[in-house]
Amino acid sequence: MLGTDTEVKQLLESTRTIAVVGISAKPERASHEVALYLQHHGYTIVPVTPACDEVLGLKCYPSLREVPVKIDLVDVFRRSEEVLPVVEDAVAVGARAVWLQLGVIAPEAIALAETAGLSTVMDRCTKIEHRRLLTGG
Repeated sequence: MLGTDTEVKQLLESTRTIAVVGISAKPERASHEVALYLQHHGYTIVPVTPACDEVLGLKCYPSLREVPVKIDLVDVFRRSEEVLPVVEDAVAVGARAVWLQLGVIAPEAIALAETAGLSTVMDRCTKIEHRRLLTGG
C-alpha cells in the first residue's frame, strides 16, 4: 500500500489512463468532480458504470473488462462490499494500481491487489486528496 505523498505522486506522474469505476453523471458527486479535475490535468479518463451511457462527454463502459484501452489506474467509487469484484477486474485487465475512496473497508480486495502486484492507495479525503496531490497544495 502506498502511504506517503511522494509514493502517490510518483504513481500519478507515471499514470496516463484512469478508469473511474462508479462515476456519477451528477456534477456535485465526488466521483464526477474527481474525474473532471483529472481530465483537466491531462489524464485520459475512462468512465466505468452501467448506470450511464455517457459522462463528461465520454462513453461509459459497463465493466473494466469491456474497456478497449490499457488502464494504468482504477479509481474506485464503490461501497466496501462492491470493491472485490472491481479489484478482480483490475487485475484481469492488467492495471498497475487501484485507488480506494474514503470509508472503504475491503481487506480481501486490498490483499488481492497487493498479492497481484498492484499499487494500492487508500484515499484520506476523496476530492481534496486528488487536488492536493496533483497541485502540491
